[in-house]
Amino acid sequence: MIEAAMIWNEPNNKSHWDPTVDPDWALFGEHVIRAGNAIRTINPKVTRVLGGMSPIDPHWLRRMEAHGALDAVDAVAVHGFPLDWNLWPLAAWPDKIAEIKAVTDKPVWVTEVGVSSFGAEEVQAFGLERTASLLKGLVPRVFWYSLFDLPQSWGAETRHREAEGSSYYRHFYLGLIREDGTPKPALDIYANRADEIGLMQWFHFHDPRLDEAVEWMKRLGTRRIRTGLSWADSFRPGALDWFDRQMEALADFDVTVTFCFTPAHLGIEPHHTSAAREPQAFADFCAWMIDRYAPGAYSSPVAAPQIPQDADLAAPELTWNLNRDERLAAERSAA
Repeated sequence: MIEAAMIWNEPNNKSHWDPTVDPDWALFGEHVIRAGNAIRTINPKVTRVLGGMSPIDPHWLRRMEAHGALDAVDAVAVHGFPLDWNLWPLAAWPDKIAEIKAVTDKPVWVTEVGVSSFGAEEVQAFGLERTASLLKGLVPRVFWYSLFDLPQSWGAETRHREAEGSSYYRHFYLGLIREDGTPKPALDIYANRADEIGLMQWFHFHDPRLDEAVEWMKRLGTRRIRTGLSWADSFRPGALDWFDRQMEALADFDVTVTFCFTPAHLGIEPHHTSAAREPQAFADFCAWMIDRYAPGAYSSPVAAPQIPQDADLAAPELTWNLNRDERLAAERSAA
């Protein structure tokens, strides 16, 4: 079942929200307000979560509060990868959570945390155990990124690849299971923590790993997962069939579903990181998805958003192909 809806992913990371289009995040705030209100209207029992910030930045959160966005969510979220990209040590996790709790009374969720096994699988195993110990009791939700390594053939979206040393290649080794399907040492450590730590796993459009992922998660005893439904993908042919298949496969878990990625034909700029020309269009997508997969007791059926007559859909919309490589640059600029 869907227990929570996350509004966007890493909105203070320029790989996911274009600050040249929306330099003070006022438009993003409008997206959050409209989407949060739409979700609450459809099903008030679904927890609304502000998209996980990366870097962890209390100043950015105060900006969102000034825009009124925090009034439309029930929790805020943070992402952290201190052994790979962040400019702070692993032991600083409690301090990072405290920084956010100091500026909001909303619950703080950790919706992405992980360690790459690029350098050594033993480092990932240590990082998982230590992270779990540091976060235990501090926050109500933790999601480990991720179950599967990213296949090398898929590539990782980035703007500078080797310019930051090994950071591009670390994208591919964040899973607990190798690309060939064999488990890493950290998998056993996660299994011992599965009752307290969820898994965060993006599924690409028609992802062939979906059924295997479900089998693994059930075997591991995972209770909670975080995944996403792409607004941009919703305009692909057969999108609804794929969304139905994905959500049906995950029905036995408590799901936090992330809504993000602007369709090119609806953005101020034709790019998935752009603010939408009409923020209500994003809210309508969120309402449609919640009504379809987590309908409230008294909600009226929500129709699928209409495709504008002048929309150019010749190029396929973006699927989940997420970037981790600009995290270091983002933290440098925020420092």
